[in-house]
Amino acid sequence: MRYRFLFSLAFAGVLSGCVAGYLFSVEKPALSPAFSPPASPYVRAIYAEGIVESVQSSGENINVYPEVPGTVKQILASEGDQVKKGTPLLLIDPSVQRAATKQLKSSAEAAQAMLEELRAEPRKETLDVNEAQVAAAQAALKTAQDDLAKEQAAYEIDPKSVSKQALDDAINAEAVAQSNLLVAQKQRDLTKAGAWTYDIRNQERIYNALENSYASSNSLLEKYTLRAPADGTVLSIATIIGAYVSPQGAYDSYTQGMDPVIVLGSPQGQLQVRCYVDEILVPRLPGAANMKAQMSIRGSDVKVPLHYFRTQPYVSPKIELSDEKEERVDVRVLPVIFKVDKPKNVNLYPGELVDVYIGN
Repeated sequence: MRYRFLFSLAFAGVLSGCVAGYLFSVEKPALSPAFSPPASPYVRAIYAEGIVESVQSSGENINVYPEVPGTVKQILASEGDQVKKGTPLLLIDPSVQRAATKQLKSSAEAAQAMLEELRAEPRKETLDVNEAQVAAAQAALKTAQDDLAKEQAAYEIDPKSVSKQALDDAINAEAVAQSNLLVAQKQRDLTKAGAWTYDIRNQERIYNALENSYASSNSLLEKYTLRAPADGTVLSIATIIGAYVSPQGAYDSYTQGMDPVIVLGSPQGQLQVRCYVDEILVPRLPGAANMKAQMSIRGSDVKVPLHYFRTQPYVSPKIELSDEKEERVDVRVLPVIFKVDKPKNVNLYPGELVDVYIGN
């Protein structure tokens, strides 16, 4: 009984091995690819990686950076919006700058009021006071002169009738009254002359300096509103309300780098492809009149003809595509720009990478 069981178990194992060997030996047909790999449509061609971007007469998309740092208070546009030149796009909190501007404006107004006051001198009421002081000094002098004359007349009649002390006091009183009258007259003349020209000139400079400071501060206040530098489409907004932005851009927590706060491009129907040709292939590039190219959209079988637009005459490192600033590279590339008509029923957006073949 025991040997029968072992024999049955061995037979079952052999049978299972045969079945498994048969099943694994059967070849399954390969799945057809989701799309055909990119291939050159030309007998001889130059391959280059390209990136889709909005059409610009020069340069690339417009990267908008603020000229002042601060916290985003309000976002006035949305991605995909068509905007005109000068349209407000984003507002940075201007509370501190607005208070400083208001203070400078008040200081400039106070300096202007002081300047107008100096130019308006002499004030009639002040001059009337000076004239009254002159009249009072003249009356005091007349009294002192009369008292002195009486003392001198009495002394001439009888020297013993007037003491030497009384006569000296009368003489001194007359001299003091004379001096007071001279001071009052000088003060009246000074008031009539008005403000000193040097005081006016100095106040003018103070006012001009404060006015210029106010104008500068007010101009800086305008910088807290980011405006569209040209007509175009808002391609991306890299910040949110409450985030901090600076002239270096907005911090991207994913890439841990600084991105443009806002990117503007031309209308979405107008696209171009910037492809980067390896420097060793540059001598093989055909002339502008004979240049023909085609691009393949990755992840699809769509192939789109390209029309030569221009060549950026500057060979740069290939990090133009990867944007890895610390990447060590030996390869340098020449940017060649082609215009492309956006295919119907195909999604194509600025920033996509495409495969480009340039016939040569």
